[in-house]
Amino acid sequence: MVIENILLWVAVLMFVSVLSSKLSDRLSIPVLLLFLIIGVLAGSEGIGRLYFDNAQLAKSIGLVALIFIIFSGGLDTNWKDTKPVVWPGIVLSTAGVLLTAVITGFFAIYILKFSFLEGMLLGSIVSSTDAAAVFSILRSKRISLKQPLKPLLEFEAGSNDPMAVFLTVGLISVLTVKNMSVFALIPRFFLDMAMGALVGYLMARFIAFFINHLKLYYEGLYPVVMISLVLLTYVIAVFLRGNGILAVYLAGLMLGQAEFPNKKMIVRFHDGLAWLMQIVMFVTLGLLVFPSHIVPLIGAGLLLTLLLMVIARPISVLLCLLPFKIDLRKKIMIAWVGLRGSVPIILATFPFVAGIQQADTIFNIVFFIVITSVLIQGASIPVISKILKLDAPWVNRTSYPLVFEKTEGVDAELTDIIVPYSSEAVGKMIRDLNAPEKCLIVLISRNDKFVIPSGTTIIEGGDVLLVLSNTEDLMVIQKALAHLKNE
Repeated sequence: MVIENILLWVAVLMFVSVLSSKLSDRLSIPVLLLFLIIGVLAGSEGIGRLYFDNAQLAKSIGLVALIFIIFSGGLDTNWKDTKPVVWPGIVLSTAGVLLTAVITGFFAIYILKFSFLEGMLLGSIVSSTDAAAVFSILRSKRISLKQPLKPLLEFEAGSNDPMAVFLTVGLISVLTVKNMSVFALIPRFFLDMAMGALVGYLMARFIAFFINHLKLYYEGLYPVVMISLVLLTYVIAVFLRGNGILAVYLAGLMLGQAEFPNKKMIVRFHDGLAWLMQIVMFVTLGLLVFPSHIVPLIGAGLLLTLLLMVIARPISVLLCLLPFKIDLRKKIMIAWVGLRGSVPIILATFPFVAGIQQADTIFNIVFFIVITSVLIQGASIPVISKILKLDAPWVNRTSYPLVFEKTEGVDAELTDIIVPYSSEAVGKMIRDLNAPEKCLIVLISRNDKFVIPSGTTIIEGGDVLLVLSNTEDLMVIQKALAHLKNE
């Protein structure tokens, strides 16, 4: 194909993928699944007739995409909400992944007549979860989940990918390297995780220090520098025999809590980059699929999906969460929302490249499991959350026409505060609120419109006040606004 034809297809597929996101909410289907379907339709057996069977290229594209998706996920994590659920999340993302892999692996051995190692490899590939698919479905129904479910699921999904990658790569090594035992993976696991965590921690500290002292004249170069440093984090970890995915996630998680110049711009850039990577990755993986190869495996794939949903995932979750004081209803919800996502399909390309005998069957089974998991399990999530009384109203994030970048030496942040309808502040002028002198109300969001306030502006119930203040002054005005008339 000439370059113009390639660019045409790239432009069309990206454009259609972005437009398909508009259908996601209406159809209650995660947008990532729509990206995947677009790739299948454009493939050799779809309407696009684009022949693509390069597993090595697909693996490379998927790995690069995963690096930036994982980094963006860590960068966007709210540590304040996540901190209380770190230990349950770590147990789920390590022991939980291992248990899910082993149980699913035994089912694969029985159903597909795989060898022990091949069954464990398939179980490892489908062992990680995708919180993005869960919250995409919930958003389409305008509901959320009660705390601490949301941060726990997000943290588990972000931190369980390194374990799934380790198990997959490790079992492929056992299958392809002569005289290598499964027990050799035990010391390798500790080295892999420890070195990945160390590199992630040190690189996060270095990146924050470096960006703070870089002082570039062109703001547009900051995201470029960050891209290079993210890739460097992954490569250093891998060269030192550590887990590159863990290093990248931990670096993103720590940088999300750090302060450095142009942070909000960098976060927004990486959010957009993560979406681009997801489109490229899913469309590429969709192109790699030959639907005719999946048809003979539908029965086995459906059975494995159901067993993963109702046995493997629930058992692993309930056992892992035994030491923690988490309500049984919440444990059931966590067990049920373990949807499969992008990582299993990327990992399913690894056996192709390694020359594993059952590579084609593994890839097609994994592809089918991901789709059926999202369609069957995903569709029931809103209903299950209501039955268990764990649903909560969906809160839309207000987009303000103001951006405040916290820099060194400025002890203030821009925070939004909702005024209760029964607050004593309702009906008062701003100057009568007795707010701290250095606490500024810079903007009011009222009935989907913005009001530039003055001292004589009247506060109304339901107003969202955009307040610039330090933490101490913020608590004072929050307390004043929260005081109700009847108290």
